[in-house]
Amino acid sequence: MTAYFDPYDADRPLMLQCSCGKNHTVAEHQKEQSASTATTELKRRSLTSEFEAYSNAFIEASLVKAIFPQDELRRRFLRAVGKGTAMAAISSVLPITSLQAMAQDKNALEKKDLKIGFIPITCATPLIMAHPLGFYKQQGLNVEVVKTAGWALIRDKMINKEYDATHFLSPMPLVMSMGVGSNPVAMNVATIQNTNGQAITLANKHKDKRDPKLWKGFKFAVPFEFSMHNFLLRYYVAEHGLNPDTDIQIRVVPPPEMVANLRAGNIDGYLGPDPFNQRAVYEEIGFLHLLTKDLWSGHPCCAFGTSTEFIQKNPNTFAALYRSVLTASAMARDPKNRELIAKVIAPQAYLNQPETVLSQVLTGRFADGLGNIQTVPDRADFDPIPWQSMAVWMLTQMKRWGYVKDNINYKQIAEKVFLLTDAKKRMAELGQKAPEGAYPKFTIMGKSFDAAKPDEYLKSFAIHKMG
Repeated sequence: MTAYFDPYDADRPLMLQCSCGKNHTVAEHQKEQSASTATTELKRRSLTSEFEAYSNAFIEASLVKAIFPQDELRRRFLRAVGKGTAMAAISSVLPITSLQAMAQDKNALEKKDLKIGFIPITCATPLIMAHPLGFYKQQGLNVEVVKTAGWALIRDKMINKEYDATHFLSPMPLVMSMGVGSNPVAMNVATIQNTNGQAITLANKHKDKRDPKLWKGFKFAVPFEFSMHNFLLRYYVAEHGLNPDTDIQIRVVPPPEMVANLRAGNIDGYLGPDPFNQRAVYEEIGFLHLLTKDLWSGHPCCAFGTSTEFIQKNPNTFAALYRSVLTASAMARDPKNRELIAKVIAPQAYLNQPETVLSQVLTGRFADGLGNIQTVPDRADFDPIPWQSMAVWMLTQMKRWGYVKDNINYKQIAEKVFLLTDAKKRMAELGQKAPEGAYPKFTIMGKSFDAAKPDEYLKSFAIHKMG
């Protein structure tokens, strides 16, 4: 093994493994890197062409679906004339290249140059991939996606109007609108960016302590107080008899710093977003205790949203953003696209992660750090529906752990912040099927949650911090 500089821990200059995973010297690594520059550029150009080809095909399919929304009618049309003839016929009356201009003539964009913040985690996949795949441009938008250091900074930049829209932790727009932890500024969730996509990762030294009852005194990291990570970790340990406020320590650590802190022994584990759970396995310093989908299958994690003020001032721009991100979400949900998406979001401008790490997360075929290769296709998913019952559940956990002490009008806040009706409307515009309802029930660790009975749900817990 040879030494390499660890990008996640500047204070530890050398590690006994090459960052590329090969057994060779630093000099050999540098020589190979230099020799492959031309090859890398050719691959980049090829990949760009692949992205563009997929993007064009996606637009064509969406267009045909919009014109022929009934599946059987659409199939008959395509069987009768063939795809090439079909697209030529449609283009003769509705040229694809003119769609963007036509949309702008009909609904002029109030603002075209936008800044969208994101944290470099796989949860942000739809809003990130919409950039290199050109989904923003197709809507007439000139978007800069800005990698941001942490969630507090995301909050501050949204409050100060430095970002037009952003990648949120899904509870953040709720607390920002309520003025919890900051001055109240009305925010909205347009879509859920991802469902599942988290895990509890423990340091390798704790492989003999898989029972949470043995975690008393452990130090855990979560990315932010107002996060599903924090709420799910608290829920999990409390269900095993530990008080998360007295029996363990929970620290806020930005996701990109979690691996370094685990390696240094500053924490025993974390409930964090991917790819940093899988990165700990890749670095051979941690193992996956469990995926959070095993606590609540289909739970929300991150969201895409903006301020209520931005929506009011820029309704057409907001609609264009909506369409861009929903288009990306639809692509991300299809398992056959996951390898391609891993390539899209791996570069330094986005997640800056080894492609193999991202591929393991997105495809759901991964090493767990315990000597097993697991296959869990829905380890991460990208269902965009901002269910209002999800918002109510988050509010119950804020109440449970003392983040909110006053009485809460759960339904009013949920419906004001989570734009479910808008999401369904924009999905219909794109020919995507939107589910019915607003308040589906969920099951979390075997306990049913009914958003119509939040107070009853809260009183059912033995461990809490209420009152």
